[in-house]
Amino acid sequence: MTQATPRGPIRTAYDLPEPTYDADLVLVGRGTPGGELFRRYWQPVALAAEVGDIPVAIRVLGEDLILFKEPGGKFGLMHPRCTHRGTSLFFGKVEAGGIRCCYHGWKFDTEGRCVEQPCEKDGGKAKDRIRQPWYPVREQYGLIFAYMGPLDRMPELPRYDTLEDVPEDHRLVADDKSIGSGGPYEMPCNWLQTHENVMDGYHVPILHGSFSGPQFNEMMGIMPETEWTNYDYSVTETKVRHLDDGRKLTRILEVIVPNIRIVADPGLQRMGRADNVSWTVPIDDTNTKIFTVMNLHNDVPAPRQGMRKMYGGKTWFELDEEGHQRYPGDYEAQVSQGTITWHSEEHLAGSDRGVVMLRRLLRHNIEVVKQGGDPVLAGCGASPTITVKACNKLEGID
Repeated sequence: MTQATPRGPIRTAYDLPEPTYDADLVLVGRGTPGGELFRRYWQPVALAAEVGDIPVAIRVLGEDLILFKEPGGKFGLMHPRCTHRGTSLFFGKVEAGGIRCCYHGWKFDTEGRCVEQPCEKDGGKAKDRIRQPWYPVREQYGLIFAYMGPLDRMPELPRYDTLEDVPEDHRLVADDKSIGSGGPYEMPCNWLQTHENVMDGYHVPILHGSFSGPQFNEMMGIMPETEWTNYDYSVTETKVRHLDDGRKLTRILEVIVPNIRIVADPGLQRMGRADNVSWTVPIDDTNTKIFTVMNLHNDVPAPRQGMRKMYGGKTWFELDEEGHQRYPGDYEAQVSQGTITWHSEEHLAGSDRGVVMLRRLLRHNIEVVKQGGDPVLAGCGASPTITVKACNKLEGID
């Protein structure tokens, strides 16, 4: 599909033109403009604790891969089709130093080098010329990150100050099943229509407040005064709510290029700087998964998918079809747009300014990559530590 173009008014649905979407923003396959932007950043692909000596099948940015951990502690990420005869390494044997194909025993180290060919004379005199397609991986914050772009442009893996400052009475919790607004954290829709929701603060008092009842905190049902700020690598949304008792609630939310989102506790149980960082990871063009790392006090249990009863006294997973109609949340609002929303049919308004700013920032960095440059935060050199701006602040009466 091509770039969305303006259209005139219609009289009935019969007059609707053929819809389009902004392909540069939504498509993530190798060689697409958006896909090449994503491939210039490290992306979380799995929880480290869930990867062991049995290969794990994963799909990310439209590519099917296998992930494993050899006994020495190194992780390997490879295309599953063995470079010998095509048998899937999903059925391979993980052993010290790498993984061995089940068909003829060719063994590859964690960077894809062929180190053994047991059926060949002298163990395979030409094995050094063989390499299984692979990607670099790193473990950080309990997640496995992969870099899927050109090796000569590989940046260092960035760090986040809110996850670096871990007091003795806190711990980091990595999760791919956090409850968010109560629904699934794998969504059958394009990554952008769920990611840009963070810059759409006006939906909170409507969708999560008056329409479905207070799903977070009653204070969140107040219509906020909102400002958005554009930085070189991020967009922030500052929402101010004036409470009846004279207090003022200020919330700052943040998105960082290309797919990081940082949201302070929407239940307002924790004030101060946001204690989490999340990544909106495209599985492919029409499926998305969220990874989150939380810096939690030891007394605070990690939130889990489906535990919060936010929908008329039920969890999202307990609702029947009528229940989802009566108590829609982010999942219903975003997935019902379609697997990839039609941008040509949108009518953006003033309350969508944050969404527009995010798209503009993404387009700018996509163009930088097209021109052969390095997008923000992805240049080679020292590992950046990103200062988190997202926070909750309650001021006024003590």
